[in-house]
Amino acid sequence: MTGRFITLEGGEGAGKSTQTRRLAAALDARGVESIVTREPGGSPGAEDIRNLLVNGEPGRWDALTEMLLLFAARADHVSRTIRPALDAGKFVICDRFTDSTYAYQGVGRGTPRETIRRIESVVLEDFKPDMTLILDLPVEEGLKRAGARGGSETRFENFDTDFHERLRQAFFDIARRSPDRCVIIDAAAGEDDVAQAIWDAVSRRFAL
Repeated sequence: MTGRFITLEGGEGAGKSTQTRRLAAALDARGVESIVTREPGGSPGAEDIRNLLVNGEPGRWDALTEMLLLFAARADHVSRTIRPALDAGKFVICDRFTDSTYAYQGVGRGTPRETIRRIESVVLEDFKPDMTLILDLPVEEGLKRAGARGGSETRFENFDTDFHERLRQAFFDIARRSPDRCVIIDAAAGEDDVAQAIWDAVSRRFAL
């Protein structure tokens, strides 16, 4: 089977990590080999950079520095984890990818879209996901869920509500720009219902 690259996107607390694992389990149950990975992170070097990005105060990095750190991590992640798995015929399911950079560092923090596009072109050339699932959730509910899960990686959660509202609209815009790649999933539904909606979309797209 040809390897496929699937990304899950969305704001804080939308359930991406849970649903990446559930999608992998659904694929495994049907004999489709997959790996689960995440951004920032997904390779040893990229995980080191992740620690710089997700901890500390919101203003720790300016938007440009933050974006460059993300693409440095992404370059390592793609070369060491994603491409080898795809070349081996596996499905790669990734919690966030470049769409999050356009949303968070672009719309959220004001980095011009063209600046991000130019760096993306250098780092990734024309490499993109085969399918992107955008888990949509009202901001207030997402932040409530994110706060309830605990943990130390709270830097982005601590940005103000207006920032998170801009993120939500940014993901809608991404879906409008790439309708053939992106599917919006209602993440306000129960976990099982979200998992079923994701499976329905993936199985239709790849005839599984």
